[in-house]
Amino acid sequence: MRDPNLAWYKRGKKEDDEPQSEKRSIPAGVFTKCPSCRQALLTADLHKNLDVCPSCDHHFAMATRDRIAVTMDEGSVVEFDHGVESMDPLGFRDSKRYSDRIKASRRSSGEVEALIALAGRIDGIEVEAGFFVFEFMGGSMGSVVGEKVTRVFERALERRVPALIFASSGGARMQEGILSLMQMAKTSAAIARLREAGVPYLSILLHPTTGGVAASFSMLGDLHIAEPRALIGFAGPRVIQNTIRQSLPPGFQRSEFLQAHGFVDMIVPRRDLKATIAHALRWLGAGPRAGQS
Repeated sequence: MRDPNLAWYKRGKKEDDEPQSEKRSIPAGVFTKCPSCRQALLTADLHKNLDVCPSCDHHFAMATRDRIAVTMDEGSVVEFDHGVESMDPLGFRDSKRYSDRIKASRRSSGEVEALIALAGRIDGIEVEAGFFVFEFMGGSMGSVVGEKVTRVFERALERRVPALIFASSGGARMQEGILSLMQMAKTSAAIARLREAGVPYLSILLHPTTGGVAASFSMLGDLHIAEPRALIGFAGPRVIQNTIRQSLPPGFQRSEFLQAHGFVDMIVPRRDLKATIAHALRWLGAGPRAGQS
């Protein structure tokens, strides 16, 4: 017969003398899983490595302000056109009003628009540059972004210094309709004036560079530099495949495919990008101004 007192003793001993180990939860954001090699990476170490996986060299998206910090010489940056803001010329509304989307993007990204325009130095070389903010509505190009890009080119022409655009965009902003598509022609015309004056323009193609941005100024550089495995093209691969009803080649529209077919000049890992840009600018005849190191 089972002794109930003994059963009580065993239960008490298990509960009192052999406490269960507590489960410990890991705070969100401590680890980041690489989508390429599936490694779990410490997020802090990943950021120190310029958001590049140390195991397989997968290039994660990089915050725009972080990219500016690692590309431009420290203390050399002056921003322009910060007060140029988008309006809602068409009174556009889908599931949400366009004006509300702009406000939400400003809150989430901390930026006024999808492009940061600035002047500064790269390894001592004076440049005018534009950095797309993919965090703001997918880096889409509306009338303000097109105007800012054009002003980058115009300032480069006025100062006779190289122009650089770091593109990462889903394309023309549909909420502005034809006004966004007009920016393709406007920016291209500004590049033609640069070229006529012999002022270099480098196009840096990041992941992704698509739509009207890819179909205009991003493919009109004197030199096209892409990061590894960046998606670059007008329409997305799925759209093309569903339209032409044909299977696409492996790696279609990735930077390696485009380099093999003559659309991209160089593929440069992020850690080497600044040094490569500086070398290319010197090769194109740019260099530090008198009195600068």
